Amino acid sequence: MGWIFRSRETAPCTVSISHRFEELSAHVRFNNGAVIHPGDTVKVQGPEIMAPYGEVVEEDRMATIIRASKLEQLWTRATGDFEFMELCEFSFSEEALS
Repeated sequence: MGWIFRSRETAPCTVSISHRFEELSAHVRFNNGAVIHPGDTVKVQGPEIMAPYGEVVEEDRMATIIRASKLEQLWTRATGDFEFMELCEFSFSEEALS
């Protein structure tokens, strides 16, 4: 039945938000050692975290991990490269468009 159905689990996590000149990032670290696999979905519970400019904010939260079914994992692995290539189609330059 794991081929069709998704499972759900809850995990404690630490959310780290960096809003500095040299780094703009958001990371989630699972405190119980949970591992995310292709196709899984993670939703961090609680209100939005805002880091003031120049600071890094860390908060402990709970996260809900929705595990992909085996079929979804296979599909994600098979098509993931195509989605990555979509990102490669964009480029940035300093030229002004006319």
